[in-house]
Amino acid sequence: MTDKPQYENIEDERAIRLQKLSLLEEQGIAPYKLVSKRTHYIEGALKEAIDTKVAIAGRMVSKRVVGKIIFAVVQDVSASMQVIFKSDDLGDLNYKLFVKMIDLGDFIEVSGARFKTERGEESILVKEWQLLSKSIRPMPDKFHGLKDKETRFRKRYLDLITDREVFERFKMRSKIVSYVREFLNERDFLEVETPVLQTLYGGTNARPFTTHINAYDMDMYLRVAPELYLKRLVVGGYEKVYEIGKNFRNEGADQTHNPEFTMIEWYEAYVDYQTIMDNAEAMYKFIAKKLFDKEELPTDNGWLDISKAWPRITMIEALEKYAKIKVAKFDEKELKKLCVEYEIENRGSASRGQMIMDLFEKLVTEKLISPTWIIDYPKEVSPLSRTHRDNPDLVERFECYVNGKEIGDGWSEIIDPRVQRARFENEQASMRAGNEESHPMDEDFLEALEYALPPLGGIGIGIDRLVMLYTNQSSIREVMFFPIMREE
Repeated sequence: MTDKPQYENIEDERAIRLQKLSLLEEQGIAPYKLVSKRTHYIEGALKEAIDTKVAIAGRMVSKRVVGKIIFAVVQDVSASMQVIFKSDDLGDLNYKLFVKMIDLGDFIEVSGARFKTERGEESILVKEWQLLSKSIRPMPDKFHGLKDKETRFRKRYLDLITDREVFERFKMRSKIVSYVREFLNERDFLEVETPVLQTLYGGTNARPFTTHINAYDMDMYLRVAPELYLKRLVVGGYEKVYEIGKNFRNEGADQTHNPEFTMIEWYEAYVDYQTIMDNAEAMYKFIAKKLFDKEELPTDNGWLDISKAWPRITMIEALEKYAKIKVAKFDEKELKKLCVEYEIENRGSASRGQMIMDLFEKLVTEKLISPTWIIDYPKEVSPLSRTHRDNPDLVERFECYVNGKEIGDGWSEIIDPRVQRARFENEQASMRAGNEESHPMDEDFLEALEYALPPLGGIGIGIDRLVMLYTNQSSIREVMFFPIMREE
């Protein structure tokens, strides 16, 4: 028989399990232990020689009773393993106690000798067991898992229990973050922390979240980016800095955006955007090599080779190549007509640069499958990027695209405080024209620049999108433990 609950609804099963809980306590059996005496993680136990005695602990995820033998599967953080209980080994009372009182989802500890069944399945022949923690609620069907995405995201713990692929995906996320740190630390970058609560938001074009500090009776913002504080540290003398942390942008949510997300930004003194692209490309390849032992990425169509040098093409060239539009020859009136034709709603004052950017995002990005650097952006959409050395209408900015998604944004930084002030003033004009994502005027940051910032390059990379890239996921919610959801 299979230990499949016979109940009409969850509350019926919960009531039955609460009764079992009371019965256990009446028999002097503590249903919630303080510690376990396990000797091995399951992954380690599976490597031990036959007849070696081991003790493992974990959640029981399946249970099948055949006569006087119980076949169960225990799962811990490392792996899962079959454990077998025999009435002759445990004693009749102990055996019946397990059959009647131990349910799917309970945490148990078992000890016994390693052996292989006649079918060759690695197992433990249990000599002793104990209940570690009683599950009051029944587990979802292990074989069908959670089908409803809303439930999966709201109750991620159940998703992790029932779907090992999801469980391993989030372990990979942790590895990716550690490899980012490893790559930068090996190159003498200093990891720092800057404020999440800020008196003035900045560092990108985005709408902020607001909050209030009662102790100071002061309104504040949740940061949209750490950029301006990291640059202050470079003014202070640190030449290579990075931060991995949460950012918050009060904007729409979709397949690649969540209002709360994790980002890494790094800055390096005495280099320009070309060097930053070199280092970022090396990091992407470094992570792939660490994860897969090859410089390739998993996709729906097999593996994507990223080992060769990634092309660098300007935004204007990309529009001509992928959308057959020579925007360099279009005036503002013609660009506006194009935007109407492609049903693009321009933000703010709809400057020439903004319309070029909007056309690129609508017509080109999804076609950038192989890793590609898009470089040299319009000045109007890049308030923190340095003016291009060869074209005053452009800035030395880049974005990296893979599989049609942007996975990195950086530039040569403005270090002239006079230029930065002029850019901020342009942003104020855009804000007055209705662009709510315009960058605010930050006088304190401008003051810091007046103490001199060395030549500087920087980049911001969304960690969540990075994980999407290496785990071949199309939705950001699949790589965030607890994405923001509407209230039920």
